[in-house]
Amino acid sequence: MTSKANGNGTAQILGDEDVAKIALQLDNKIFQRFQELGTYFKDQYGSKPEFYVRVPGRVNLIGEHVDYCGYSVLPMALSTQSIILAVGPNPVESQLQLRNLDEAKFQGFDCDLKNFSIELPKIGGPAWYLYFLCGIKGVQEHLGSKWQPRGMRIAVIGNVPLAAGLSSSSAMVSSAVLATANVQGMQLDRKELASISARCEQYIGTHSGGMDQAIAYLGKEGCAHHIEFHPKLKGTPVTLPAGKCFVVANSLAQKNKAASSDYNERVVECRLATRWLAKYKNLSNWRNFTRFIDLEEACGMDNATFEGLIEQQLTKSIYTRSDICQELGITEQELETDFLSANTRHMEQFKLRQRALHVIQESGRVAKFRKICEQLALRSSEEDVKQLGQLMRQSHQSLRELYECSHPDVERLIAISDKMNVSARVTGAGWGGCIVAMCNSIDAAEQYIKVLKTDYYAHLPAHLLERYQPNDFNEVVFATFPGNGAELIV
Repeated sequence: MTSKANGNGTAQILGDEDVAKIALQLDNKIFQRFQELGTYFKDQYGSKPEFYVRVPGRVNLIGEHVDYCGYSVLPMALSTQSIILAVGPNPVESQLQLRNLDEAKFQGFDCDLKNFSIELPKIGGPAWYLYFLCGIKGVQEHLGSKWQPRGMRIAVIGNVPLAAGLSSSSAMVSSAVLATANVQGMQLDRKELASISARCEQYIGTHSGGMDQAIAYLGKEGCAHHIEFHPKLKGTPVTLPAGKCFVVANSLAQKNKAASSDYNERVVECRLATRWLAKYKNLSNWRNFTRFIDLEEACGMDNATFEGLIEQQLTKSIYTRSDICQELGITEQELETDFLSANTRHMEQFKLRQRALHVIQESGRVAKFRKICEQLALRSSEEDVKQLGQLMRQSHQSLRELYECSHPDVERLIAISDKMNVSARVTGAGWGGCIVAMCNSIDAAEQYIKVLKTDYYAHLPAHLLERYQPNDFNEVVFATFPGNGAELIV
């Protein structure tokens, strides 16, 4: 039901013996989850599922908050954390029945696919099933007149930590797209499905750049992926340094992108900065520029030249509505209706300089990270490995100071990492969630995890200790290696 770990691929990160041992453990765990879900499906619906879908979470090694500006990223699919669906036909035509194995947290949902809508709550985050409906609606929009409201019975199990920056919501959306596409008889092209999944997450109010969905489909066992979005989606496997092991640690400070405007505020600030600079460059169609990469291409700039332009033209630390309207020659009403999104129209101040500098500098760090990895695949160099760690540290500093998307609990994890001389950074949208750290070996990773458990997790509030300590915090801090992307299992 699941593929065995590729010894040649994962051996680039761990030793052969470690790979064999961990791969067997992971396969057994995943197999148990499939069995558990199949039993639950039969208990709920009285029949066996027709097929299964598995979509992994992801951890981004470097390249944060750049994908929606058109720049490349370097994530990897997680080896065990995933959303799994069991899917079968519904005898009631056009009826969707959706059940979650964790019934105490996630209430079941039914609807008629001939007439369904995605209504977002005014207070709090969207219900879990709305992410699933986004995926269905994305396939419906893609197929147009070819869409058939075919009934489905679905059971869900998931262990991607929620609101932790590991792409739990995108994994749910992408799993819904893959399941629905299969039921609709579509040709299952990974890049096309990734594009559909990225577009339809906007139905939930998140203006995603496409990284999460791309790695969810393109992930390859044993490799990180350099994912490019311009001029079209492209994924290139990147071999990581031999012997290195990555650790993910969840701060347990949660942030729901769809329930807050913080994420979309950053998107809006980047788009405004793009238009500001496009107008300065006398581009007649400056209003059409929303991504830095399009402006870079139109002006023939390289990374260093673009950074210099930002330094020269975006001189204020804070811009007001009046500043932006005056510079762009627009009214405040135009600013609200044409340039701000629904949940950012309250904004009075904009940090264009800081956001733009982070994006351009971070895009440069991604290119350097990939180049160093390629060099290390040809020859071993401790100095090059140190540079990878330095790039991760620089990335975190920029996210903390220029993008302002860190959190005090995340900073506590980073401080512990620094004391242990472990390179780490916040990963995902930020404002809490997880850090990703690079350790020199699996033994070093185990020691690092041990210290995090005693110095951070053992001091959590009582209600979190009660939940996570019985499992020795293994749900929230773990070593991982690159896994496969989405799978459909008949």
